[in-house]
Amino acid sequence: MKLSKRILAGVFALTTALSVAACGKDSSSAESSSIPIHELNEDQVSKIDKFAETLPEVNLSNKTVKWLSHYNINPTNGQNKSADIYIFEEKYGGKLEWVQSTWDTRYDDLAKLVMAKNSPDMFPADDMDTFPMGAIRGMFQPVDDYIDFDADIWKNTKDAADAFYFNGGHYVAVINVQPNYACIYNTACIEEAALDDPAELFAEGKWNWNTFEEMCIDFTDADNEKYALDGYWYGNAISETCGVPLIGLKDGKIVQNLSDPAIENIQNRMYELQKNGVVFPRSENDWKPRGGDGNGFGLATKQTLFYPMGLWGIEADPENTKNYGNVADGEIMFVPMPTNPDDDTYYVSARVHGFNLCKGAPNPEGFAAYVMVQKYCAESEEINQIGYDQLRDNYKWTDDMIEMRKTLYKMAAEHPVFDFQNGVSPDIKTTMQDVSQASMISGGNQITWTECRETYEKGLQYYIDKENKNIVTDPTAES
Repeated sequence: MKLSKRILAGVFALTTALSVAACGKDSSSAESSSIPIHELNEDQVSKIDKFAETLPEVNLSNKTVKWLSHYNINPTNGQNKSADIYIFEEKYGGKLEWVQSTWDTRYDDLAKLVMAKNSPDMFPADDMDTFPMGAIRGMFQPVDDYIDFDADIWKNTKDAADAFYFNGGHYVAVINVQPNYACIYNTACIEEAALDDPAELFAEGKWNWNTFEEMCIDFTDADNEKYALDGYWYGNAISETCGVPLIGLKDGKIVQNLSDPAIENIQNRMYELQKNGVVFPRSENDWKPRGGDGNGFGLATKQTLFYPMGLWGIEADPENTKNYGNVADGEIMFVPMPTNPDDDTYYVSARVHGFNLCKGAPNPEGFAAYVMVQKYCAESEEINQIGYDQLRDNYKWTDDMIEMRKTLYKMAAEHPVFDFQNGVSPDIKTTMQDVSQASMISGGNQITWTECRETYEKGLQYYIDKENKNIVTDPTAES
């Protein structure tokens, strides 16, 4: 099999594109990704070609795998094909058929198809909003009959898959664990403000809540429109560094952790930090970050110190990262979110890149074959190196950025914090939108964590109890 030159860098780049498409954009195609796909050179194509020949042989009686999502997993409008899709097509004769939906209607569409016994096969789990809701409502089924998590290729994500286990089965085929957030900053801004470089503090083991808070307070100058934090995600990004999710799973049941001492500790610190007005006042800007639509505004102009968000924001061509700074000049850099100085474990808010198997899927064997290809690609050093080369050559990332990315992914895999606040029910998701920003909301509207609990905890528990009643606790029961 000779692979076409119109291939992108395997799962590495594919999952990057998925992360962008999965970040709440209301879109009906893969065009929701702002990341262009760059053509590979002959040497890179040759490496992918040789790699494909090493994969196991699988004979599929049904070649078509139906993919339901708000974006098309296949390339469109001249985009290059990912290595895993190309291998799936050429080596196994497979085809990924897009069942078109939208961000707002994807679950309704899935439920209708399942009820009509016309289910698709595959659904993306990357948004951390499919579990346990999709299992409780009978939209997904366990993958265990088709994926052996004890097999060598799956062993390194078995622990992560176990986080999506109840009622006797695993509900997500986990390809890898990814960091939810990075603390993105502009190096020229750090230098101009005469602050310590976070990357150097991290290397010295000094990047923690204390140094983070000091820098935020020192930098903030509301009179000159300088704010330490901006974006939509700083609340959850900071809170989850304590190692405890606001909404988790324990013994097969959904739990809320608002009274957990670790949560109370970090939330109290967040409240005290925001008393210094370190957050850009979204309440004065139609509840949007600086610049309105788009992300990263304020970093390049040195008005924002830190922008906590996913790496997808800077995994793009320089033209699309100008808000953050001049990447080619080394202005864009990032570190993990800071850690608790009194804890020996460095926790990382995490998500999984993986797939759900739809209830009544007509082709679960095809599903298993495709996710197997993705998994093999994800574990290949050569395939991943092609992705790193594209970050350096096409996106103009520095070696320091690439090495920090590797470090952050490694840390996320070692000590992930999975929060299920978006994956249980619409009522819980809506409640948690208020809870997660209560301590640091801008405009003088912040409340103490004690007030937050008094306001939301009882109602939240009501919604959780309601969902827990629908969970079957007998592992031998039919899923």
